[in-house]
Order: sequence, then structure tokens, then C-alpha cells
Amino acid sequence: MREIYILLILLFSINSYAQTRKYSNEFLNIGVDAAAFGMANAVVANTNDVNAAYWNPAGLTQLEDNQIALMHANYFANIANYDYIAGAMPLDHNSVAAFSLIRFGVDDIMNTTQLIDEQGNIDYNRISLFSAADYAFTFSYARKMPLDGFSYGINAKVIRRIIGDFADAWGFGFDAGIQFETKNNWHFGFMARDITTTYNTWNINEEEYKKIQGAIDGKNQELPETTEITLPKLQLGIAKNFTIRHDFDFKTELNLHTRFTQTNDLISTKAVSITPSFGFEVGYIDMVYLRAGVGNFQNVEQFDGTTNLGFQPGFGVGFKYKGVHLDYAFTDIGDQSVALYSNVFSLKIDWRVFR
Repeated sequence: MREIYILLILLFSINSYAQTRKYSNEFLNIGVDAAAFGMANAVVANTNDVNAAYWNPAGLTQLEDNQIALMHANYFANIANYDYIAGAMPLDHNSVAAFSLIRFGVDDIMNTTQLIDEQGNIDYNRISLFSAADYAFTFSYARKMPLDGFSYGINAKVIRRIIGDFADAWGFGFDAGIQFETKNNWHFGFMARDITTTYNTWNINEEEYKKIQGAIDGKNQELPETTEITLPKLQLGIAKNFTIRHDFDFKTELNLHTRFTQTNDLISTKAVSITPSFGFEVGYIDMVYLRAGVGNFQNVEQFDGTTNLGFQPGFGVGFKYKGVHLDYAFTDIGDQSVALYSNVFSLKIDWRVFR
């Protein structure tokens, strides 16, 4: 019965769209790249490879050659799969284009709504399987600005969400980012997500939806609203890079993640909520990397009414050899107090490997 419970939860989430949703498309807030997860996602100012298309597209201008990236992670005790693929290509000395695809899905969910036939008999042959999956297709463009050290980037996102034959949605949105690098290795980043407000429009299969109504007698008698929005979010980052004795590189970064609504973030008002994240990376001879970070500080309410401070830690290692980057992170999707930990692997390849 676990699978049908998952189905009902997914459909309840659609039903909540009757009011303006503040947290739609949450799968796009998880992040990409095990190297970034290892630093608790504190990478907005320093990101400078193909994965910058997600974190801050302005960082794509640091690419000198084509790159591709892959990532896979399991969440919720391997119930959900999270996959990512991206590619970036310099267009000239000043501009770069990129494309990425993210999929977050629960597959092979058992649909038992038709388990009992018209005569009241249980017929296991009437069980079918379906998937509930979210997709994001992102097209990125970045360019260096005439001002020395400045660059900007823009994302155009197409979102596709599918819940079996029950419902599906299309969404569209835009992101924009800026980076600035000083001559003494200070880095500054600004990333605005969903700057125009991202809209999702749902199509509900009324016939299939009514079958779910029968599974919950007396509830969900009306079809849910079919429009949801994703409110803008801002991320600010400041980073400093060091080189120690030519063998060790040290990278640190502090980010502030801002949402224009009241949440459980560390700093929360009716107008804005802010939570910090901090990460660092130590690299040895540009081959071996050790990473750690902490972020997503939340005031978590307990059953007894008290509030504890929750946070999301991250740890990771990375290896680089002849243009092949392999990274691993040990982290979670929420915070250390309420979520299961996950092992995240990602691969990044410089295109020169194939030449």
C-alpha cells in the first residue's frame, strides 16, 4: 500500500494549488553537482564550469573548452531518483551557451485504485504501474561584460511535470546571474531565480482523477486549480581563493539565500527570509579535493512546541585526471534532523579528452 499512499500525497499536493503556491517546483532547489553538495551549495560566486548553468550562468564565461556533466542521486531510501545531464560550449572568447536537463521522479508506483472489480472481487491483474516525474530543460547564455572582471548569464527554463495518466503540467521561467572577480582572487556572485515568476499550468485528467476520489470517500470532490507560480529567489555569494606553497589551493565561500516570503529560515520576517550557507574546498596539485560545508539553517518546530535549529551539512571528495572529474558527496535533501542522508556522485568531462 506504500505506493498508493505516495500517489495520494502527490495528488493532494496538486489540490493545494487553489491558493498562490509559494513552494512549487521545489525539485529545482535541490541543486546539482556533487562538488557543490560537498560545499553545502555555497558556490554562487565561485562556480566556473558547466554546472554554472544551474548555480549562476555568469560563471560559464570561465570555460575554455566544451564540457559535459552527469549526476545521479537517490532520495527517500531509494524511492526517488534524481538525475542531471548538462553540456556547455564556448561560442567565442566572450560568450558561452549551455543546455541542461534535470529529472526528479518516483517510478513504478503501483496504481491499486482498480484492484477491486465491479463484482467486488480482488483482481491483482488490474494493478498497473506509473511514474510521477518532474523535468526541467534549461537553455543558458553567458557573456563577459566590457567592465573588467564582470560577466552575466541568463537561463530560460521549460518545466514538465507528469503524474502518470492523472495530471501533467507545463511551466516556463527565467533566471539571471552576475559574477565579479577581482585581481586578488576575491569573487562575488548574484543569482536571481525565477525573476519573472515561473508559471506552471496543469492539465487534470478528470476521468482518472475521479478514480482517486473513490479511493478517498467523501474527499477531493472538486478538481484542483490548474495554475501555480514560483516566486523569485535571490542568492548572494562572496568567496576568496588562496594558493599555499604551489601545491595546495584553498577555496572558501559564504552565500545568503533569500526568499520573499515568511519561512522557517534562520532570519525570517513577513517580507523576506534569509538563510546562510558556508563551504570550503582544499585541492592538492589540482588532482585531489576535500570539501565540507553547512547550510539551510532552519528553525524546526518540535512536537512539544519548542523550536530547534536544524541545518544541512555536506562532505565530499573529488578527483581530477586528464580532464576527467569524479566527485562524491555525502549530504541530504533537507536537514540533519529530519531527512535521510544520500550518496551523490557526479562526473564532469572536458571535451579535449575525446580529441
